[in-house]
Amino acid sequence: MVLTQKIRRTLRPAGKTAQAILRWKRFSFHEAPPIFGNSKPKSGSHLLLQILNGFTQIMPYKYVEADPIRTIEKEGRRKKKEEILDELTHLPSGVIGWGYLDATQENASFLTETGRVNYFIYRDPRDMLVSQVFFATDMHGEHGMHDYYNSLPDFGARLNVAITGIDRDGLKMVSVKQRYEGVFQWLEQKNVMCLRFEDLINNRDVTLNAMLDEVEKTGYKIPTPRAQALSILVDAIQPKKSHTFRSGKTGGWKQHFTDEHKKLFKDVAGDLLVRLGYEKNNDW
Repeated sequence: MVLTQKIRRTLRPAGKTAQAILRWKRFSFHEAPPIFGNSKPKSGSHLLLQILNGFTQIMPYKYVEADPIRTIEKEGRRKKKEEILDELTHLPSGVIGWGYLDATQENASFLTETGRVNYFIYRDPRDMLVSQVFFATDMHGEHGMHDYYNSLPDFGARLNVAITGIDRDGLKMVSVKQRYEGVFQWLEQKNVMCLRFEDLINNRDVTLNAMLDEVEKTGYKIPTPRAQALSILVDAIQPKKSHTFRSGKTGGWKQHFTDEHKKLFKDVAGDLLVRLGYEKNNDW
């Protein structure tokens, strides 16, 4: 099984490139600007990935890179800045990259160079927490919190931990407030289009058009007519095809947050939701 996956990963770039050559009737893929899609875990990265794959149908890109570039590897090791920059600089020309990168000076400096396009997607912290708990508990047995979450009596207890974070017995997970410090760092960057997960679900066409506008701000003209391009991107969005799909909806937190969870969230996160624009005040 593992060997088969490795073979597929090895052959995939050549196969995808061949498809792109046939689709676009060209061998060179240098015209369209470099694109990178970025996110925090459980904040809509796979929705963004589906849109980026749609981009390859409307602009001459070879394919979207199979593996994300991460600041922190799955086993918890934080990569050195040199490692991340090496991965970024070695993305092949004409290939769309994506990942889970922090807004370090080095990462931001590289990604926001003139002529590049960057998308950063984020999500209502309450929905993100619910998604993270379900994912770690039921969908990903190798998640660092899987065993601990399953040792707790119910979803409510797990959500408490997701809100406060934990640092004991070899387990370390930051609080919801600390998680979003990295989001604000990207929100403050120039030349990064920050997208709300909710807007891609509830205000889809306007948001997709804005994403296409972001590409053309570089001076590049998308060859596919806008109406056709929009239709292709809409068709590309199929949440149920994502292996992390659970509900694909917004506002689901209301079904899981008790009054006690709301109070705990406010105690831990303060005015986080107001700062992000999800609430006008803390009376929610």
